[in-house]
Amino acid sequence: MADLKTDIRYIKGIGEQRAKSLNKLGIATLRDLISYYPRGYEDRTLTRPIRDLILGENACVRAMVAADPTAHRISGGRTLVKCRAVDEGGSLDLVFFNQEYRKNSLHKGETYIFYGKVEGNLLRRQMINPLIEKEGQQQITGRIMPLYPLTAGVSQLILSRAVRQGLDACRELLEDVLPDEVRRRHNLCYVGYAYENIHFPVSPEALEIARRRMVFEELFLLTCGLHLLRSRRQDVAGPACRAVDMTPFYEKLPFTLTGAQQRAIGDAISDMCAQRPMNRLCQGDVGSGKTMVAAACVWFAAQNGWQSALMAPTEILARQHYEGLAPLFARFGLRCALLTGSTRAKERREILADLQSGEIDLCIGTHALLTEDVQYAKLGLVITDEQHRFGVNQRAALGQKAEHPHMLVLSATPIPRTLALIIYGDLDVSIINELPPGRQKVDTFAVGEDYRQRINAFIRKQVAEGHQVFIVCPLVGDGEEIPDERKAVTAYAQELQQKVFPDLRVSVLHGKMKPKEKETVMAAFAAGESDILVSTTVIEVGVDVPNANTMVVENAERFGLSQLHQLRGRVGRGSAKSYCILLSDTQNEETRQRLKIMTQTNDGFKISEEDLRLRGPGDFFGQRQHGLPAMKIADLSCDMRLLDEAQTAAKALLADDGTLEKTEHRALRQRIGELFELNAEALN
Repeated sequence: MADLKTDIRYIKGIGEQRAKSLNKLGIATLRDLISYYPRGYEDRTLTRPIRDLILGENACVRAMVAADPTAHRISGGRTLVKCRAVDEGGSLDLVFFNQEYRKNSLHKGETYIFYGKVEGNLLRRQMINPLIEKEGQQQITGRIMPLYPLTAGVSQLILSRAVRQGLDACRELLEDVLPDEVRRRHNLCYVGYAYENIHFPVSPEALEIARRRMVFEELFLLTCGLHLLRSRRQDVAGPACRAVDMTPFYEKLPFTLTGAQQRAIGDAISDMCAQRPMNRLCQGDVGSGKTMVAAACVWFAAQNGWQSALMAPTEILARQHYEGLAPLFARFGLRCALLTGSTRAKERREILADLQSGEIDLCIGTHALLTEDVQYAKLGLVITDEQHRFGVNQRAALGQKAEHPHMLVLSATPIPRTLALIIYGDLDVSIINELPPGRQKVDTFAVGEDYRQRINAFIRKQVAEGHQVFIVCPLVGDGEEIPDERKAVTAYAQELQQKVFPDLRVSVLHGKMKPKEKETVMAAFAAGESDILVSTTVIEVGVDVPNANTMVVENAERFGLSQLHQLRGRVGRGSAKSYCILLSDTQNEETRQRLKIMTQTNDGFKISEEDLRLRGPGDFFGQRQHGLPAMKIADLSCDMRLLDEAQTAAKALLADDGTLEKTEHRALRQRIGELFELNAEALN
């Protein structure tokens, strides 16, 4: 007897070869197959008379073949089969390229259903390579057809048939993970009905009922799983901390912290005193002062006798943290060290010895902090900067340097709170939603190509006044074929240097460079050795260059709002007035509206909510957090109401059975374990 983990090659009608093709789509098991949801649907339930066909639209036609098909050879060794079909009110020309078998499969006088795009003109309509089936078969016409994401060697028909075979194979195996009381209270259909109608809906209403059930289930499982992950942390003791007076720390700072920073510090300290490991995300806009929240936590940990580690995604960012924090902590007699891939062997040995003896209070570094030989005397706090660049696994690897250390994650990607809780999984969230006094508002303009001369003159003026400029392009050129309108970064930088700014220093940075090269270019720009840095989005999370006060984004329509906001955050870090110029000739009204939002607000949270509304959550889920299940059917830009409903239902269930131990919740608990790649012990 098969189960849902059965390899698809053993499913009747699929076999070895087809299984290999399906594997390319990430379909390996029976569960993968039935959970491979359509990306859309085509309603082929209605047939239209030929005279009512609309040019450019897809339609189903019931028509009789009026004459035997004719076949011809055409250029390139291809074949062309033609025939004419008629109904009571008109005629339709059918054209088939490279389908010679149609000559013998279509018979004069027989009636078929044809489905395809209507072409030709009002007098003579035609369909090229339409789908065909005999009247009454209803395999590919006469019904709502699912449209799946495909890969080479897998057609819609092959996938649709495979899913049909998968659903037939698991009719007896589908266990409803939603408890009966939840299903009834929220008016949800049974799981068998949902799977059947998400793939092969009998009507638009049935599809909506099925989709609502599947989206609810996905969000419900996610919410329950995150609760169980959080509750695991309640059961282990974190590094013990007692409350201390933070006044000495605040008094030695050269500035006053904002209320939002103080709240975030309060959240973190309260976690660290709570007898369990802190696992907190500190989320704030670019320049909101997250580093000072981290610094306060490091100082607090040191007062309690614990060492801290801070991991940054690049060497240059790690060095920047070190240069900012080492002098600050020196005022308190605390010692910092910087450990990166380029730390010299002798210095590295000394740092490792001092970490092991406990003489270093804070070690700042890159992935170098994860190597086996890095051992701490008493590691109590782990901080990762720009979490989405790491992923949960690396965070966990650093956490394994000690027994259940406190974890603080800093992220400059402002995303709506609900989404943050989903993306960051088992983290509690603190939001810094105000900027420190003196932080520059960046004036933003969305303009077209007709402003090019004025922009170039403006860049020249800024450089003449001693400032530096970022120019961001959406693509890299190295030999790729790029449409003319896209600026290939390398070629564009050369053109600027030779033709537009021959007297200025132009440097170039892109993602295909080796990490060392990138760091060298960025460090040189930060040191003022070039005037203009032409770059791809690799500078989105980057070094602080207070002297850069202008950001020009080419083809701005190609970027999401959240990404544009991150890019804009590279300027406005010094005392000079700062500018962001979004260049785009787009005529698309929705895109123009998006760019207009950028000119109206500097608030990253407002922007991200607008981005979510306009584009959906794809951007945020682009780099999936390992250990969290991917969304297969829920779309958080449309399903927020269902998310609230699912979260409420999960909360009520967990209030009654916090660890899902009851017999009636066994299937739910098991499914959560599979989804989160956890075993039963891990959920305890």
